[in-house]
Amino acid sequence: MDGHRRWAKNKGLTVKQGHRAGGEKIQVLTRLCSQWGVKVLTIFAFSTENWVRLKEEVDFLMKLFLELIGSQENLDEWTRDGRRVSFIGDKSILSKSLQKALTVMEERTKCNSGLHVIMAINYSGRHDILQATKSIASKVKNGHLTVKDIDQSLFEQELETHCAEFPEPDLLIRTSGEKRVSNFMLWQLAYTEFYFANKLFPDMEEADFMEALMSFKSRQRRYECASAGILGNQTDKLALLDLKSQITEDPQGLMDSWNATLNVCQWPGVTCGHKHQRVISLDLKDHRLAGTISPSIGNLSFLRILDISDNSFHGVIPPELGQLIRLQTMNLSFNFLRGEIPLTLSRCVNVVNLILDHNILEGHIPTELGSLTKLEMLYLKNNNLTGNVPNFVGNLTSLRELYISYNDLEGELPETMANMRSLIELGVSVNSLSGEFPPALYNLSSLTLLSLSFNKFRGRLRPDIGLAFPNLQRLYLANNYFTGSIPASLSNCSDLLRLDIPLNNFTGNIPLSFGNLKNLLWLNVNDNQLGVGAPDDLNFINSLTNCKMLEFLDIANNKFGGMLPYSITNLSTTLTKLLIGYNRISGTIPREISNLVNLDMLSIQGTLINGSIPDSIGMLSNLKNLHMESNQLTGNIPSSLGNIRGLLYIYLQDNSLEGTIPSSLGNCTSLQTLDIAQNKLSGSIPKQVIALSSLSVLLNMSYNSLSGPLPVEIGNLTNLAALDISNNKLSGEIPHSLESCSSLEILYLQENIFEGTIPPLDDLKNIQYLDLSRNTLSGNIPRSITKHVSLQNLNLSFNHLDGEVPVQGVFSDASRIQVMGNMNLCGGIEELHLHPCLKHANKRPQKHIALILVLALGTSAACLTLLLLVSYCCVKKGKHRPSTASSFRKGYTQVSYEELLNATGGFSSNNLIGSGSFGSVYRGNLSPEGTIAVKVLKLEKKGASKSFLAECEALRNIRHRNLVKISTVCSSVDFDGNDFKALIYPFMENGSLDEWLHPKEGQMLQKRLSILHRLNITIDVASALHYLHSQCHTSIVHCDLKPSNVLLDNDLTALVSDFGLAKFLSDSGQNADVNQFSTSGIKGTVGYAAPEYGMGGQVSCQGDVYSFGILLLEIFTGRRPTSELFEDNETLHSFVKQALPGQVMDVVDQSALYETEPGDLMDILSCRSDFSDEFVECLVSILTAGVSCSEETPHARISMGQVILDLISIRNKLSRILVHSEKVKISRKGES
Repeated sequence: MDGHRRWAKNKGLTVKQGHRAGGEKIQVLTRLCSQWGVKVLTIFAFSTENWVRLKEEVDFLMKLFLELIGSQENLDEWTRDGRRVSFIGDKSILSKSLQKALTVMEERTKCNSGLHVIMAINYSGRHDILQATKSIASKVKNGHLTVKDIDQSLFEQELETHCAEFPEPDLLIRTSGEKRVSNFMLWQLAYTEFYFANKLFPDMEEADFMEALMSFKSRQRRYECASAGILGNQTDKLALLDLKSQITEDPQGLMDSWNATLNVCQWPGVTCGHKHQRVISLDLKDHRLAGTISPSIGNLSFLRILDISDNSFHGVIPPELGQLIRLQTMNLSFNFLRGEIPLTLSRCVNVVNLILDHNILEGHIPTELGSLTKLEMLYLKNNNLTGNVPNFVGNLTSLRELYISYNDLEGELPETMANMRSLIELGVSVNSLSGEFPPALYNLSSLTLLSLSFNKFRGRLRPDIGLAFPNLQRLYLANNYFTGSIPASLSNCSDLLRLDIPLNNFTGNIPLSFGNLKNLLWLNVNDNQLGVGAPDDLNFINSLTNCKMLEFLDIANNKFGGMLPYSITNLSTTLTKLLIGYNRISGTIPREISNLVNLDMLSIQGTLINGSIPDSIGMLSNLKNLHMESNQLTGNIPSSLGNIRGLLYIYLQDNSLEGTIPSSLGNCTSLQTLDIAQNKLSGSIPKQVIALSSLSVLLNMSYNSLSGPLPVEIGNLTNLAALDISNNKLSGEIPHSLESCSSLEILYLQENIFEGTIPPLDDLKNIQYLDLSRNTLSGNIPRSITKHVSLQNLNLSFNHLDGEVPVQGVFSDASRIQVMGNMNLCGGIEELHLHPCLKHANKRPQKHIALILVLALGTSAACLTLLLLVSYCCVKKGKHRPSTASSFRKGYTQVSYEELLNATGGFSSNNLIGSGSFGSVYRGNLSPEGTIAVKVLKLEKKGASKSFLAECEALRNIRHRNLVKISTVCSSVDFDGNDFKALIYPFMENGSLDEWLHPKEGQMLQKRLSILHRLNITIDVASALHYLHSQCHTSIVHCDLKPSNVLLDNDLTALVSDFGLAKFLSDSGQNADVNQFSTSGIKGTVGYAAPEYGMGGQVSCQGDVYSFGILLLEIFTGRRPTSELFEDNETLHSFVKQALPGQVMDVVDQSALYETEPGDLMDILSCRSDFSDEFVECLVSILTAGVSCSEETPHARISMGQVILDLISIRNKLSRILVHSEKVKISRKGES
């Protein structure tokens, strides 16, 4: 009980107050030991050395002893709780009153059987040994003893503690940081365990005393006392109380009653055995507990069931759990446990169920687990385990269920698995396992579930696979490299419920014998090479009509041909999902498709199907998803769709649908997405549809022939993220109610006939892209637009706007706004090159008006005459040189050759950044521009001069945040009299995209782009191209888009550069003007140039789209289109297309998933087990866009406007996923 005086000093209290606090702590300690089942507690209260203290302090201590011991209240408490007290030490020198109180306390409690408290007062260990020695010596002297009679037992009988029935102590607790025994029970402590606490005794709390006891209990002691201090289920109680002390969150109050007043066997979640009253089951599953697992759980030596699943435990699995030799079930699943699987678990030799799935465990699967021969269930899935599947699994011959899915395991499955004859369920999906279909598995005839999906298995399935697995109910082989035909013997698996084999390279067809699978629920063959385009490819549909339990059928993304069979309408009425898109199927959709009354998804897109959508589709009342985009459908949109009130998504874009939009769609009150773009729809927009407040993702009606006003009911779309009604014939004023669409991020109204003023859009706080171009809007630009901080791009071009252009907000950056084609606009920032606004001065006196008029007319006449003369001279000179040569510098200031020579250190090789076909680029410093990039043209190269002129002309009048701008130019002669031409750009510290995608050795850590970075760069480039193609007065084709021509600023914003090959399109937008600056034979870079350019095709916007598609694929795969990895006729386009959608994780650039160093995956995406389906879907959607852009034929490519819509939608979804993952990451870090 050290530290009373130090405690008082630290607290600024008196010594007496320190001793009183110590006395109160004694009361607390005796109560706790009584509750915990401690048998004997000895307290060193007052040493013989303490008499040397000040008399005042000693007197107070004696008085305090009398208060504590002589108190009737304390005496009653000790009697009531069954505590016994004894005193050791020389009591003779104590006061008479204190001696009496000690005697009374001993007498009153001597028959109690509870906690025995032995209090040492005026005790000395040395004195005790000394007096015992003297006593024995006296007895020898007097002849009562001989020397031979003296032994340990005799000596102990002479000690003072003998009279108190004192057992040898198990544990000595020394407080206050003291690490010495002092003068206390020197003989008795021979085999005692020591525990040193750094806290002063008055500061010791329940948890501190418990920690001492648990430390003692966990030690391996050579000598055990006959009378242990902690017995029975008190051990269990201490262990559970220690577990409780490690819990940081208990929102359901499960452990509130885990205290001393209630028997441990009555605690919630605890079950005791009837015989010994020891804890045999601890069931805490799904109580939202958080904290760490206490090692004390290892002291529950009778425990048979441990289930703490579905909580938020973090930290490591304590090795002490290996002490639970009676344990039969250990379930730690669905927590946040880290570290390796403890080797000590192999000591739990009686365990039958070991369930550790859905944690963050890492390292190899310990081979020591092979000793757990009684195992029937082993669940290790959804962790971060690595290495091979160990051979020891073959020893687990009793195992019935083995799940190691969703880890990073590799190699082949061991042959020893052939011994696991009891195995019923085997799940190894989502790893990196490889090899042929594991031969050992063919011996496991009891298997009912086999899942090998998302690995790298290859080869053919044995033709007799169905005979090898007669009991098979579920077979999952998705996303591997299996080839050959689908074995017809699978039809012998009469209990087969699910056959899921998408994303492989199976060929042939679906066996007709599958119609014998009467219990089949799920058939998924998506994305294989099935079918050959023959008329009888779909004959298997007829046989599948016998599968009356079928719920899911997906044959999309194959090569099936032929007419859509009528028998499809006879499939099971239990069918909920039917996906047949992206095949070579033709014909029409039968009216009787309505027989499939339980469909919630109908996906028939990307086929050759024509004709109309049958009205009967409205009878599919359970339909949620309708995909019929990219077909050859004609006719009207069925009004009966309005009968399906639960529809969530309607995709009918890219067809030839005509007529009006049915107003009945307004009845689809759950609709979130409606995409009917790129059709031949006409008429007005029904107010019932535009008023659907459920629309929250996308409303796209673009590229139709819709007319009339935009209904005011549009204000109901308060949850909508993207609205595109561009490229129609809508007229009238833009309704003010549009301001109520407060969730809008994208608003495209361009290419219509809207008039009037721009309405107030103050409440569109989330708007990022706003395009009102190519209408007939008039009036001033609303100042409120400057307050939209989220606005990334604003296009107001080609309207009739007038007045001053603001300079704040988005208007402060010329790259983010387009206002050209508005002849009456003035002001704005300098880069817009608008004429200044006239300042209205005070009225002049009337008498000056005539003079001003005369001067004005005279000046005008003089200017007109001068203009005619200059024009005449220009025409004369024009006969001898191209007119463009004298105007290329328009809009640019010029610098001299000498200035650039000095700025670049004499065009030093140390400042050389890069070199291309038409010139070299140097880094330099020029005042006032600062650090610059100087592109010096190689004029001896054919086409270089035209390249210079083309770049000047292209960049002179265009402004966009994602286009590089020319700071100035130099057209001069060098010191040798040779022509010299150079373009000066702002210097980009981050260099080109090519340097980031293909960093040099040693730059891997510095040059790393995340998935989100890459997507933002892609959107930046797409925005620039969309601007060039669709938002300039005359469309511009870049003609040489590639990573080295995409520069990155300090924020990794992408800027498209190098317009040396750019061409202007004619008003028709179809063909390039052959009399332009660029050399006609140059049409881009190998690998990026559109295929039609190589066959003499005309330059077009679709050529840029192709280059963009290749660029996108390179950004996300990290592979150049000219890579040597592509053999024969394989291209980057075909490489990615073949991998989509199932093998997307195999083709994506793995460095995009790293955050800090190689091999350390992001915490939110740390391994494949953490890749959410939504994240993978985003990657698939991104690469699908790249594939669509890089199709071989120009008409098959999508427009840049559609690309931007798609990519922004993907980015919004991806951002939400990453934000959520980051929250999980932070919470996990906080728990570790």
